[in-house]
Amino acid sequence: MASPTTSDTPTAAVRALRATLRGRVLAPGDRGFEEAYTVWNGAVRARPAVVARCADEQDVVRAIEIARRHGLRPSVRAGGHDWAGRALRDGGLLIDLSAMRSVEVDLAARTAWIGGGTKAGDFIERTRAFGLAPVTGTVKAVGMAGLTLGGGYGLLAGEHGLALDSLVEARVVLADGRAVTASGEELSDLFWALRGGGGNFGVVTALRYRLHPVSTVFAGLLLYPLDQASAVLARYRELVADAPDALTVMAGFFCGPEGRPLLFLLPVCCGSPELGRTVMDLFDGIGKPVVGQVLPTEYASVLSTFDQVVVDGRHNEVGTRWLEGPSEETSELLIDAAARITSPYSGIFVHQFHGAASKVPVADTAFALRRDHLLVEVAATWEPSDRPGESGEKHRRWARELEQQLDPYALPGGYPNLLGPHEHRRTLDGFGPHVGRLLDVKERYDPDHVFSAVAALEPPALNPGEGSP
Repeated sequence: MASPTTSDTPTAAVRALRATLRGRVLAPGDRGFEEAYTVWNGAVRARPAVVARCADEQDVVRAIEIARRHGLRPSVRAGGHDWAGRALRDGGLLIDLSAMRSVEVDLAARTAWIGGGTKAGDFIERTRAFGLAPVTGTVKAVGMAGLTLGGGYGLLAGEHGLALDSLVEARVVLADGRAVTASGEELSDLFWALRGGGGNFGVVTALRYRLHPVSTVFAGLLLYPLDQASAVLARYRELVADAPDALTVMAGFFCGPEGRPLLFLLPVCCGSPELGRTVMDLFDGIGKPVVGQVLPTEYASVLSTFDQVVVDGRHNEVGTRWLEGPSEETSELLIDAAARITSPYSGIFVHQFHGAASKVPVADTAFALRRDHLLVEVAATWEPSDRPGESGEKHRRWARELEQQLDPYALPGGYPNLLGPHEHRRTLDGFGPHVGRLLDVKERYDPDHVFSAVAALEPPALNPGEGSP
């Protein structure tokens, strides 16, 4: 970072930003400032000194230059959906991309450019009319840039891989103010790092993705009472062991309308009608769901499944473990945790990684775990309370206890998008053989460490000490 002069203050930075940016600049005291830096997780308390709501890439260039000149650490918000709040930095300059939500479809090439603030819902709604779909996560509210930079587990993983596997190129503003294009042909080392290495190398202002001919799928949310969970998960284990690439099955637990925990299965098959009908028959024979059926469904509608689960302002803490695969032992641990759930808003979400996602060579992207596995996401969610003694600790403890119980069965490391900012060892283990190469790319494109979205790749985290490897 450049050292500020004696006259450099947040006030001076605000003046400079307002003199040069096309987008809106907000500072404490301005109407709308408090709302301008809110993120999905209401438990995040960081407060920036100024918010630069960038209108275009040139605004991002100017914001970085002004942040460095005035000694303000920048952070970047795209979708604002990272539970750990890495989009915000106390006393820093928030580069807000939420106004940059364009989607431009190239039908001939079956690709689309999107702005850095585009959310999955924006993207899918723009492409659905053409019978095409991007690879997204499981929730419409999540920003595509952040999802992609860390990986992008989703309901098309078996057939089309992770979100990052469909990334063709990206526009990036680097720490020195240069706006560059990274792709397989241009700045290929940076492009490699962007696909799984997180937002540690610059500000991604636009991304181009391959689109896929996905419109109608065979899918359905099947809900089962807990007393059927052991039998249903036993059948689930058999199904995912032999699942064709076209079928990806998400599973987990959340509470129903009456507050009782339920097991869910969410199969999504984007194969032929014949395969779809076979899948329908398979799942029609699993247990006795209290509601749900596998049917031909528009894929865009499937992505609305969890809209009611993702509510801005609630407090959240997320735990995660990678499992080699489903087993009787881990299934029983999940069922027991669901029975002890502490909030009607909490849930356990199990993402299947297989097929196309597992066939990408390990060296091709910074995302290193290219083998069949499950990602277990333990989401503790609760409404904030002003009552004494209700700090949310019991909900956090519920998530931590399940994580610890899964440890003996877990693979090393974890999914960067869900790991907490202090889980340095697990983050580095998750990058596996790629740590050295990621550090080289970091030094090449951000030698002053202006960006620090992945704390484990920053010097303090790499030194011996608590929380380090």
